[in-house]
Amino acid sequence: MSIKTILLGSVAALAAVSGAHAADAIVAAEPEPVEYVRVCDAYGTGYFYIPGTETCLQISGYIRFQLNAGPGQSGDADWDATTRGQVTFQTKNDTEYGTLTGVITLRTNADNATDQVTTLDEGYIDIAGFRVGKQYSWWDDDLSGETDTLSSNETTHNSIRYQYETDTFAAGVSLDELEYTYDEKPGEGPNNFGVAGQVSFKSGAFSGYLLGGYDTDNEEGAIRAILYADIGPGTLGLAGIWASGANYYYEESEWTIAAEYKVKLTDKWAVTPAFQYFDKIELDADGKGFSGGSAYTTGVTVDYQIVDNLRSKLSVQYHDEEDGDDETFGFLRLQRDF
Repeated sequence: MSIKTILLGSVAALAAVSGAHAADAIVAAEPEPVEYVRVCDAYGTGYFYIPGTETCLQISGYIRFQLNAGPGQSGDADWDATTRGQVTFQTKNDTEYGTLTGVITLRTNADNATDQVTTLDEGYIDIAGFRVGKQYSWWDDDLSGETDTLSSNETTHNSIRYQYETDTFAAGVSLDELEYTYDEKPGEGPNNFGVAGQVSFKSGAFSGYLLGGYDTDNEEGAIRAILYADIGPGTLGLAGIWASGANYYYEESEWTIAAEYKVKLTDKWAVTPAFQYFDKIELDADGKGFSGGSAYTTGVTVDYQIVDNLRSKLSVQYHDEEDGDDETFGFLRLQRDF
């Protein structure tokens, strides 16, 4: 038998074997189609569709480094460095009742390598003007500088609120859980709940709002008004508060007035001088009202936009109390937004 005959026979045998087992051949799977992330421009910049859904998601936040200076900042030291990282996840989609919004904000404050605290800064659901969950109170809104003290205690609560708003007008009411340790009023433990309401407006160069809060546990309340006006090269801000007695929303004094003027010098620089006066800063022995003593705070805040998404802030304040020690304090901040 020739070599040629042997080779042809071998090829025929291999072909027969391959045909007999063709059903067992390994076939590569077809690749799954890739769903690319789609931009969602219905709710502003930065939103994208969560793949496979019609829900839009925005991720934002900042990293902040801050040097604080003043009496007793860290033990006996007059300065302290802190770092904060914050990220916010915000979702939106249309429903038959309007836009359904969900917000989760996580915040970590690090005073040093071991002293770090991570919290749920906000977490709420918002639809058709109703908002439920952990959220910032209207009492957290204040003037744009760092001089003023226009609220007391914590300003985030587990709340139920409703707000009606248009482009020029808003009005709302909230029921706030004030379940915190409360030592300002003699004999009081953790607080109960509070009710807050506000109305606001915008008209040309003017805007402002009127806000009230009532602490049901202490049976005391406070009223606050803020007005802004675009005048000359800057914005003038005026604020005033009256409190009936020690209450969770405001208890720094019986009444106070504050003013600031924020001047935008260039696209990068802004300067805000400010002043606040407090009258009757001492509580009565039973905590039901205020008696004597006054104080004032004056200071200046300088903002500088270094580059896009990177800004700095320098704030220096001087506080003086009648029959008390005066003190100077402030901070230098560097913040990267995203």
